[in-house]
Formats: sequence, C-alpha cells, structure tokens
Amino acid sequence: MKRAIPVLVLSVAGLIPVWRYAPSHDTGSSTAPAQAAAPASTPSASSSGGTATTVVSGSLVDTEKGPVRVEVTFDGDEIASVRMLQQPDHPQTTAAVPKLIEETLQAQSADIDTVSGATVTSDGYKESLQAALDAKG
Repeated sequence: MKRAIPVLVLSVAGLIPVWRYAPSHDTGSSTAPAQAAAPASTPSASSSGGTATTVVSGSLVDTEKGPVRVEVTFDGDEIASVRMLQQPDHPQTTAAVPKLIEETLQAQSADIDTVSGATVTSDGYKESLQAALDAKG
C-alpha cells in the first residue's frame, strides 16, 4: 500500500502533459488545397537601374508539423531574398529557417540540403520554394 500512492501520483503527473497537448496546426482545413493551387506573383519596379523586382509566393504545403509557405523576391532572374509566410510553430523550425534561406541564396535554386532535425519543415520549404521558382518561370 505504501507504494501504491506514489505510483498513482506519478502516473497522473506523467499523464498531465499528454492531456494538455495541443497540435500545432489544424489538419482538417478545407482551405489548404485552394490556397496551394495559386502561387501569387507581384512584379514591381526596382530602384536599381531598370531591372524588375518580382515577388512570388510559393504554394501552401501542409506538413505534419504545420503549414509551410515561402515568398521569394527576385531581382531580375536572381533570388534576392526568401521570407517564410507560414511556418510550423516548432523549435526545430525556428532554428532551421535561417539555414534554409541562407542555402537558398547561395544555391540560387531549391536544390538545397535538408536541415537535420527539421526534415519535415525542410521538405515543405523546398516544395513551396520550387513552386515559387516554377511560377516565376
């Protein structure tokens, strides 16, 4: 009987995080396919001597960690910057995004390495990035 009470208390204490767990995204979203179908492209004038700056949004990629969507800014045909429009609220994602963007700017393509520990986000990032690159042409 002396062991039963501590075992019961510790079991309940161990189950509290499970009860409080909330997924980081809504997997039953019916709007995701509609958003994923249409990457947006917005050309705008650049201040650097006539080359056009184009901003293209990649498709929305629904991963098991949450939605991923990138926005790519092109200076002519060169990738000038990449911004995450949507990303999972996850510590590994937060650490991986700067690495993914840095590699994209160096490679100037979606052919980049997956960040260890953030494979799901990396794959979603690369898919959305490729959609933006394809939309740019």
